[in-house]
Amino acid sequence: MNPFQKNESKETLFSPVSTEEVPPQPLSLPKKPPPKICGSNYPLSIAFIVVNEFCERFSYYGMKAVLTLYFLYFLHWNEDTSTSIYHAFSSLCYFTPILGAAIADSWLGKFKVLSLVGLSLIALGTGGIKPCVAAFGGDQFEEKHAEERTRYFSVFYLSINAGSLISTFITPMLRGDVQCFGEDCYALAFGVPGLLMVIALVVFAMGSKIYRKPPPEGNIVSQVVKCIWFAISNRFNNRSGDIPKRQHWLDWAAEKYPKQLIMDVKALTRVLFLYIPLPMFWALLDQQGSRWTLQATRMNGNLGVFVLQPDQMQVLNPLLVLIFIPLFDLVIYRLVSKCGINFSSLRKMAVGMILASLAFAVAAAVELKINRMTPPQPSPQEIFLQVLNLADDEVKVTVLGDENNTLLEESLRSFQKMPHYAQLHLKTKSQDFHFYLTYHNLSVYTKHSVEEKNWYSLILREGGKNISSMMVKDEGNKTANGMTTVRFINTLHKEVNISLTTDIFLSVGEDYGVSAYITVQSGEYAAVHCRTEDKDFLLNMGLLDFGATYLFVITNNTNQDPQAWKMKDTPANKLSIAWQLPQYALVTAGEVMFSVTGLEFSYSQAPSSMKSVLQAAWLLTVAVGNIIVLVVAQFSGLVQWAEFILFSCLLLVVCLIFSIMGYYYVPIKPENLQKPADKQILHTQGNVINLETKKTKL
Repeated sequence: MNPFQKNESKETLFSPVSTEEVPPQPLSLPKKPPPKICGSNYPLSIAFIVVNEFCERFSYYGMKAVLTLYFLYFLHWNEDTSTSIYHAFSSLCYFTPILGAAIADSWLGKFKVLSLVGLSLIALGTGGIKPCVAAFGGDQFEEKHAEERTRYFSVFYLSINAGSLISTFITPMLRGDVQCFGEDCYALAFGVPGLLMVIALVVFAMGSKIYRKPPPEGNIVSQVVKCIWFAISNRFNNRSGDIPKRQHWLDWAAEKYPKQLIMDVKALTRVLFLYIPLPMFWALLDQQGSRWTLQATRMNGNLGVFVLQPDQMQVLNPLLVLIFIPLFDLVIYRLVSKCGINFSSLRKMAVGMILASLAFAVAAAVELKINRMTPPQPSPQEIFLQVLNLADDEVKVTVLGDENNTLLEESLRSFQKMPHYAQLHLKTKSQDFHFYLTYHNLSVYTKHSVEEKNWYSLILREGGKNISSMMVKDEGNKTANGMTTVRFINTLHKEVNISLTTDIFLSVGEDYGVSAYITVQSGEYAAVHCRTEDKDFLLNMGLLDFGATYLFVITNNTNQDPQAWKMKDTPANKLSIAWQLPQYALVTAGEVMFSVTGLEFSYSQAPSSMKSVLQAAWLLTVAVGNIIVLVVAQFSGLVQWAEFILFSCLLLVVCLIFSIMGYYYVPIKPENLQKPADKQILHTQGNVINLETKKTKL
């Protein structure tokens, strides 16, 4: 009788659990483990995610590689505007992940956002992809494979930089080496990355059947905001001294919200507080595609074996990332660990900030060295003027200001030019200058209009016994690729067609026609084919230096073919682009220690329901960093080397603040992020199984 009653009590205790919470049928069937890669603990599904990320990053970084020069030389914006728009675009790409994360965690789930929204709508796709893809890859691992998941984030970052490496090298070649309508082919440079987005969509869809797809857990962003707001308002309404204090300010939300949500929000806010100083790091890192590329346009890209275009220099960053990630993971971090040093995630990130700061100090030193070798640029209400005498005898030139004061006086022999540009000041943004030309016994008065911050050439020519002049605007800045630029003046009475290369042609009008600037590769041009309506001839243009700007005057030579008079308007780039290597090495080492570590840290410290939200918050720091660059570029008014020093010092200050904050931060262990409900279910399942066993014995 007593045994029967005891068995009945067990039946009463466990029956609600077995019938309502945990159906007995699924428990009898073990869950099939996901397929692995070559017998390892890495899920096969991450292969599709990594390849997808490679293609998507190829598209993104390939397009960004040529964006600054597209703004500067195709749309003809100035350097500050080009830099600002570049970083405004980058900032927008990192703001939209907040929207993507909210949709992923609360509505569609990471898989559907990534495939349907992120890859279909490229404009908003960055927002759909960025917060989901890293977290979605982390979701493929079981908790017992936490070490492999940590390695996954390094592999994930490798795929990002592999795509960036190839695209950053190829797209500038598509732009500069292929001609579209006689100009750089930006259409092809933007079209190929677009094709890679289609490939990314196909690859990602191929693995859809083997992905682990955690379901969305409600409108998490809304719950977090409401929980925080209720805690603040509840604390404000109960600020009386008679009411007992609570351990944490979020505990004031306990009257309305469950304990687990409050614990998750606590974990979230602790990490978000650490994110406050992080944008300054991204403000420095993302200038590789803007300020550092503009710096490279004033350097010599000829490395002997091959020639690097300025926007190709960015290829160093992903190349060094591919080298540094295994170097740091397999060598440096292990050596530090063997020395007994606790090199935590936050310490790695702080060291990364210091390295990035040093990189900008080096960039400032390189900028100062370039400035010593580069001719100055005209300031506001200022122009640079040179005079070329193409007449058959000496001409005296006098430039007068508005008050008939002499601004410039120069005597030039036939086919001679001034040794250097003369600096002339204006009273307004545009002004008329008066010129008196003395040729033989003839004096000629003429007037030309000029605009501030430009370079001009005054070309003198005779017509019978008369002398005349024309004003031509020069290219004072470095060329679109940092490459060689040429221009022609045709003194013949017939139009000349010139074939500079097999795919670069131009026509120069008769009687002192002036061609547009043409960008060519540096090198020897000993026999350039030319044609008029009645004859063919060759021009010897000689050696064209890297980064220089040349003017060629085609003249008639009695008894021989026409020949070219060569003048160098802008000197060649003297400082090798290899001088940028140290700053790229430092900033890339900083990126590996900061960004790779930060990605894994964000995932490990995030509650399971908020992993995409925290990933999006991490990306939001990138957006804010780009806004910092935008503001400084538009409003600082500093010369470039001083701007580099400013960013370097600001990051050092931020690193100090971050180190103090990190000292007091206690990392959350992964097992503490598991929901109590989950633990309870597992415990209950165990009791049900034990009960069934006991019932069988009975």
